[in-house]
Amino acid sequence: MKDYIEDRVLEVAKYIIESKATIRRTAKVFGVSKSTIHKDMTERLPTINPQIASEAKIILDLNKSERHIRGGRATRLKYKAVEG
Repeated sequence: MKDYIEDRVLEVAKYIIESKATIRRTAKVFGVSKSTIHKDMTERLPTINPQIASEAKIILDLNKSERHIRGGRATRLKYKAVEG
């Protein structure tokens, strides 16, 4: 694996752990696709640093379990703005 990829993977993991960011928000911040972030976190990071990978996985699993709540909140705000 190229050095710049390893550096990006570790930087992305650090960002997710510190900010508890979602994959979508992280992808926007780093200017890469959601697929790249997902592959970095699920495939590349465990081989680079298993300890950081487990910390990031906890946050990503939490975000995944809450996504239906966020989606409902976003829809409600969308329609509230249209009415008001």
